Formats: sequence, C-alpha cells, structure tokens
Amino acid sequence: MTTKEVFDQLQDRLTQKTNTQLAGSTGVYQFILTGDDAGDYCVRVSPDGARVEPGKANDAGVTITMAAQDFKDLAEGKLNPMSAFMSGKLSVTGDMSMALKLQTLIS
Repeated sequence: MTTKEVFDQLQDRLTQKTNTQLAGSTGVYQFILTGDDAGDYCVRVSPDGARVEPGKANDAGVTITMAAQDFKDLAEGKLNPMSAFMSGKLSVTGDMSMALKLQTLIS
C-alpha cells in the first residue's frame, strides 16, 4: 500500500468519526514521512470534522516525522506510537499533548 493510499484510508476513517470523537483531538497535525514512498501530509481536525491534505501546513500544532514504512505500520496497528517514539522511529516537535492523541486519531 502506498503512503497516499494510507492517507486516503485515514480520510475515510476520520469521516466516520463523530464530532464528539474528534473533539479532544482538534488542531493541525503535520506528517513528514521520509524514505521510500516519502510524502508530506497534514490532518486538520476541527469541531466540524477532519480532513487530510497533501503538503505542508503553516499552522501545524504538532509535526510528526518518521519513515513512511513506519507510519504505514503505525496506521495498520503493527507499531505502537509510544514504542516508536521511545525507539527513535517517531520524532515529535510542537504540542506533545496533541502527539499523545495520535493513536486515537488514526485508528
């Protein structure tokens, strides 16, 4: 599966979440994925819903940097975000409280 396909699936999952489910995760999440199949994507979560956009956001509250394959594993539930962070596979800059909501947001 390509990085774009993973983000397309993420958009589908986000569309199915209720505003109540998204309420605690509002903000702009920037993903910078490196290596094979690299790409930049942002996820905007507001009280009105969530959307995935390709590219970089100027207003990101948190930036998550990791290898594209590790992100795919994370999105599929094969990689725990906390383990990825502790092992250096996932780097976070910005609002750490937003980063802690990552698993809830993408699962």
